[in-house]
Amino acid sequence: MSNVTDFEDPFQRARAEEGVLEIDVDGEKIPLVLRYEDVRACTRDWQTFSSDAPFRVPVPSEESMRPTRQLPIETDPPLHTAYRALVQPLFNRARSPEYIGAIRQIVVAVLDDILVGQEFEFVAGVALPLQSKALTVLLKLPLDEAAEWTSWGTHVFHSGDVPAQEKGAVLDDYIQRKITAAKATPGDDFFGHLVTCDFQGRPLTREEITGFANLAFAGGRDTVINTLSFVAHFLAIRPDQFERLRDNRLLVRSAVEEFVRIASPLTHIGRVCPAGAEIPGYTIPPDHRISLCWASANRDAAVFAAADRVLIDRRPNPHLGFGFGAHACLGASHARLVLQQFIERLCEKVGQLQIIAGVEHVESWPGYDRKIGFKSLRMRLASG
Repeated sequence: MSNVTDFEDPFQRARAEEGVLEIDVDGEKIPLVLRYEDVRACTRDWQTFSSDAPFRVPVPSEESMRPTRQLPIETDPPLHTAYRALVQPLFNRARSPEYIGAIRQIVVAVLDDILVGQEFEFVAGVALPLQSKALTVLLKLPLDEAAEWTSWGTHVFHSGDVPAQEKGAVLDDYIQRKITAAKATPGDDFFGHLVTCDFQGRPLTREEITGFANLAFAGGRDTVINTLSFVAHFLAIRPDQFERLRDNRLLVRSAVEEFVRIASPLTHIGRVCPAGAEIPGYTIPPDHRISLCWASANRDAAVFAAADRVLIDRRPNPHLGFGFGAHACLGASHARLVLQQFIERLCEKVGQLQIIAGVEHVESWPGYDRKIGFKSLRMRLASG
């Protein structure tokens, strides 16, 4: 981060000059589509830029990390539409008063835990348990399940010294245990819903249930954690903006959208071109990949004035931080609510945040380095 106001954009030059940046991912050359309108156009054309590619939508690919395709994200319409409709009611609950109240209680409890002392580690002590506990509300599972999820770390595949394949096996073992238990005694939770629902006149297979569950636990985990750490760091280095939010809570919603735009916790996501494709400067051979760069599109100066600055009152804010089109993030409402409740409760309970030390999370590939939140963030605070 260059200073307290502007945030680095590693895609700025390539976006302005070529509109595409080629990166090398484990020997595979993948062009990133960088401009806002080009990214949106690709999301609309799912026939050319397909998500019907098991394991290849994430970049890098995840064949060695999980046993089955993630659902519904690794399918295209009309199958994607039908799969998504199965779980959409669970995610729509994030707008209900009961759901909002449950997330508020979790945020208050997590903040109360750190308010007993003056110093704390934010990522492991706040963001990780908060995300894990909030997920129990989304999935309608007992709160004590969060302890096991927290033990997995910030990412179910890519954190710590444990190889990704071993971490993936830990997640799959948990999922298989939950599916078996739900089949024996279905409840009204996420797993109970999946084992009892009707899909096109038949029950879901175990493989399909595994695909839904794998995405539920992997998809919104590190993204939420990294965004929370970005927000905490920003409010510490910009106490004037913290004060604005405290004085005018109506700004919280627009601030959340702006934090997601700048943080863009999922840098880019892959698409496979079954019949090949043309993008600016590139002819993509059949069955090769491109990637849609949300982080670059969200800094496009053709769309966002002062694109490298956090403007907590920015409106309109048509960012792509939750994707766009048919495959837009299912958990967007949940993630927005967690961020809103975190900021609002922070405004109520904390007078000032200060940074003691931080280690930024840097995503590095031959072609770019990008800072996304923090691996660790030691902070101190004063009560509100």
